[in-house]
Amino acid sequence: MGKGIEIREAHFPGKAPIDAYGNGGFRFADMSHRGSLLCLPSGIHGWDAVDGDALDERLFQRIFDETADFDVLLVGTGSAIRPIPEGVKTRLRQAGIVSDAMNTGAAVRTYNVMLAESRAVAAALVAV
Repeated sequence: MGKGIEIREAHFPGKAPIDAYGNGGFRFADMSHRGSLLCLPSGIHGWDAVDGDALDERLFQRIFDETADFDVLLVGTGSAIRPIPEGVKTRLRQAGIVSDAMNTGAAVRTYNVMLAESRAVAAALVAV
């Protein structure tokens, strides 16, 4: 018998602008992804955050693991602006990273501009 379906963690190994968002996902690099995204220097990764759910500090662990490679984190908090948890903001500040929460649409637009300017930017984008 065959192995069946193999589920892999979503990962695009590079930086790419976000071409579109909505309907629960994103389009980038001629691909589409259903769900939330982390856009980090190591690539674009699937993220477990869900619109309307609390932004728990554990959701940011991959970001904490890569803080040496960027100095701005944009957090697209979904359809409404929600605060970044204080513990997350503190850890980012200690690593020299400025964080900014905004709705996902604004975060996508800002991320694309900063990426085009070759800035050291990362984004955590909750799908809407």
